[in-house]
Amino acid sequence: MEDNKTLHQQLLEAGVHFGHLKKKWNPKMLPYIFAEKNGIHIIDLNKTIDGLDEAAAALKSIAKSGKKIMFVATKKQAKEIVAEAAARANMPFVTERWLGGMLTNFQTIRKSVKKMLSIEKMLQDGTMDSVTKKERLTLTRSKEKMEKVLGGISQMGRTPAALFMVDISHEHIALAEAKRLGIATFAMVDTNSDPTKVDFAIPANDDATKSIAIITQYLTAAILEGLQERAQVKETEEESNDDASENQSRGLDITEEDGEGGRRGGRGRGRGTGAGAGAGAGAPGRGPGGGRGSAGGPGGSRGGAGGGGSRPGGGGSRPGGPGARPGGGGSRPAPTRH
Repeated sequence: MEDNKTLHQQLLEAGVHFGHLKKKWNPKMLPYIFAEKNGIHIIDLNKTIDGLDEAAAALKSIAKSGKKIMFVATKKQAKEIVAEAAARANMPFVTERWLGGMLTNFQTIRKSVKKMLSIEKMLQDGTMDSVTKKERLTLTRSKEKMEKVLGGISQMGRTPAALFMVDISHEHIALAEAKRLGIATFAMVDTNSDPTKVDFAIPANDDATKSIAIITQYLTAAILEGLQERAQVKETEEESNDDASENQSRGLDITEEDGEGGRRGGRGRGRGTGAGAGAGAGAPGRGPGGGRGSAGGPGGSRGGAGGGGSRPGGGGSRPGGPGARPGGGGSRPAPTRH
């Protein structure tokens, strides 16, 4: 409540409540008019504060989502104020002249912007030193002319998500283009304008410098708040991603160590098993009258199956498990004693 009282007092001191003459009023502004004094309509500041808070919340949400908000104010009283506010929030702005098709024919406008940037680059890197003085002067003048009109949108790569305007009657072309493209519109609306033409109307005096300054600064503060929250969210996401990648790399290191240990253990177990099988299966190799070796054992290791005899028995000396040939058939029968 204290904040509202303070804001109310600031708006009163800035002259936000002063409207136009009664004969110039728009009947659709009736809900926002508090009274009439000396033939001048007085705007209800409570309605101004409501519209201001609603517009500020919407602009904060748009800024937090990372979208652009274009500031438009070609009136003499508002040019400098709006340009400074837009530069502080790093938003595009138009304060000289609204070129027809700046939104609806944005690709052509982008070509002009690229031309302006290329001339600026040529002037900076010394490419223009090789041309004549007259050509250099012509290009410089062309660049200055384009920069005056397009300088505020030189960094805008696509159409904005919202437009903030001062005096919609004066910026009727920009308003018409925004409505055609479905872009959200925010505007200061005086008693001689139609508030139903914009999505977020802020009933206020759009002619006084102080009034324009206080409304613009309030909305700019909301936009900066949204940008700050977006930066904090990004930092949190980056920290969580770094932690996740670090944990993942640690897990991969542990998995690689376990795999290497398992491979080493497997090799040790394989060697031990082969030796034991060869020693155990070669026991029945030497027998009375049998051959020098018995059938190849299932181990299939060298010297395993027929290891009991002087030489490995028959085909069992080759590795191969159960498919090995029996070894006894290859030996000669023992001589018979008479």
